[in-house]
Amino acid sequence: MATINQQTPPIIRADNALMLWDIFCRVIDNHGDLGVCWRLSADLASRGETVRLWVDDPLALHWMAPNHERTTPGVAVYRWVEPLADVTPGQVVVEAFGCVPPPSFVDAMAKAPPVWINLEYLSAESYVERNHGLPSPQHSSFGALTKWFFYPGFTPGSGGLLRESHALNPGAPPWDQLDVLPHPGERCVSLFAYTDAPVAELCDLLEEQPTLLLITAGASQAPALKALEGRPQKNLRAHALPWLTQRDYDRLLHACDINFARGEDSIVRAMWAGTPFVWHIYQQSDGAHERKLKAMLNHLPVDVEAHKLWQAWNRLGPWPAALPEPLAWREACRQWRAGLFEQADLTSRLLQFVASKR
Repeated sequence: MATINQQTPPIIRADNALMLWDIFCRVIDNHGDLGVCWRLSADLASRGETVRLWVDDPLALHWMAPNHERTTPGVAVYRWVEPLADVTPGQVVVEAFGCVPPPSFVDAMAKAPPVWINLEYLSAESYVERNHGLPSPQHSSFGALTKWFFYPGFTPGSGGLLRESHALNPGAPPWDQLDVLPHPGERCVSLFAYTDAPVAELCDLLEEQPTLLLITAGASQAPALKALEGRPQKNLRAHALPWLTQRDYDRLLHACDINFARGEDSIVRAMWAGTPFVWHIYQQSDGAHERKLKAMLNHLPVDVEAHKLWQAWNRLGPWPAALPEPLAWREACRQWRAGLFEQADLTSRLLQFVASKR
């Protein structure tokens, strides 16, 4: 089992050629925030940077990135507790998704100001390009600071997407880890959704041909399996997956014919797989999820049937009579991936941005 550092972190000299990054993460729900922060931390370390990842609930790393302390040199994970240990901030401080560092840490930042980044949520909406890179003056007991907004996105004017060196080729399918094998001629579909997903309606469409439905572990697994109880097993068989490492999940997505993903970490992985994908967006009371969905669909080169499927899966429209034509759908998703691959990745853009502000 992976260990989490509890002791006071060592002070890193500020004159190192490469930078020390402090990344702060709060696990809100479903571990997506931690998933993004871990991928960013590991990617920075692979480029020679040193990272201290501060997490209020790091337990998910035991299955998400097991043995990370040995396999990911350059990243040290510390439990974020209050009051925080008295440490010297690094040259870069990243607050993920608006989780402001502790006041004592911010005061220490003011004594030797780092580049302070607010890493925002992913969206295809137009405000991303308008707000990306904007400064936000901050104040502490020891002086003024500047926080910079960094918005991930799908266009050159945004912060880009996380894309490690193995993102497009994560390895062979993880069938041994999944304890299941697809039958000859069986379509493989991965399902990672929120608990309110209309699984029964989706299965009506999947019944059109032999399908292996692979349901990921987590809070949504039990509701999905319950929706399938008592259903005649004609062309559809469901399999409950164990908790997967990030790399194994990536390998799963590449092995499937269709991927239903949720949250920004998983949907980006589904995009890098280059196979048909559908995004389940977290429902919000003010309807912001509907705007977010429409903005994403406006960018994708998929046909009307795929649009209908996305809307129905998010309870924003009626279900199509059938799934989109598979060859055209796959080609559209590969075209989308190729366009994203031509752009610089998020870590590269972040390094360039930080260099310009130091």
